[in-house]
Amino acid sequence: MIKSIRHYQSLSIRLSSVVLAALVASNAPALADDSKTTGASTRPRVALALGGGGTRGAAHVGVLRVLQKEGIPIDMVAGTSMGAIVGGFYCAGLPIDQIEAKFTEPHIMKNYMTVPIYVRVLAIPFFAIPHLFGWHPYDGFYFGNKLRNYLESCLPEGKREIEQLNIPYRAVSTNLLDGKEYLISKGSLSKAMQASSAIPVLRRPVEYDDGLLVDGFIVANVPSEAARGMGADIVISVDVDENLHPMEKKHFRKIGSVAPRIEEIALEHGDEFPVKDSDVVIHPNVDGIGVLSLKAKDASKAIKAGEEAARAALPQIKAKLQSVVQSAVSRAQTGGLTD
Repeated sequence: MIKSIRHYQSLSIRLSSVVLAALVASNAPALADDSKTTGASTRPRVALALGGGGTRGAAHVGVLRVLQKEGIPIDMVAGTSMGAIVGGFYCAGLPIDQIEAKFTEPHIMKNYMTVPIYVRVLAIPFFAIPHLFGWHPYDGFYFGNKLRNYLESCLPEGKREIEQLNIPYRAVSTNLLDGKEYLISKGSLSKAMQASSAIPVLRRPVEYDDGLLVDGFIVANVPSEAARGMGADIVISVDVDENLHPMEKKHFRKIGSVAPRIEEIALEHGDEFPVKDSDVVIHPNVDGIGVLSLKAKDASKAIKAGEEAARAALPQIKAKLQSVVQSAVSRAQTGGLTD
């Protein structure tokens, strides 16, 4: 019996050592070995936490491209707002180039902003008319149906429910009813993406089971905690917020200048905890790109920024993978010395 246990422990150590060697080696595809070739416990489980940011979220495409090219394993994805949309496409198996085209053409944002915002603002007085006839829709400028239908059309057959996805997925939203985070882990993928990206006031809330959901940026713009809760050993977070730079007093004499600054400050402070809860944080430089920009050049700029930031983070990611595997090897070796 003791011999059998020692044999099993020795085999476990050898398997872990093989994986460690693969991580250290320059042959990047070895990093992507899964349980079919190395056993389910031979490498750490990696989760991506993709943050919200509208058009800035195109940077996620660049990050995914680099990680995929380098063979970095992605075992699960949690996304907020645009991170939920990009993450959902990726988990459904859409090629990176196809996801990129949805930004650069730019289909996603055109379906998000179906009518110019100034037209919606001018139409505010007409929003009261349905109430006069007994119809009481939820508050918001846009219904969101066109966006959801578009997202649904992008998904492959057989990959339109979260339970059907190639990679485990969570969409982070905010429940207006209790003010808490609402993790969507089942049901319609397009509806989950719609709910997670429903910016309050701009878009109408989405009914989902017992919740009334809006954009997840309110509770977790970078969903690292949700990613960790999926069972990840390593969480790689992608923060696509602008950097918070000092401003001069005269800037705030402009009409409409305070609200965007408040948003920047709130997101900066709100992301402090998720950053601390992450093993690696990738922060592309998306300064100057508007959240609701319809410009293809802004999307391309964000994608390039994502690629650059991901490449810069590769040494840290590989070092973390190596460190976790080394710890597993050490624990196995320690266990092998005791009967």
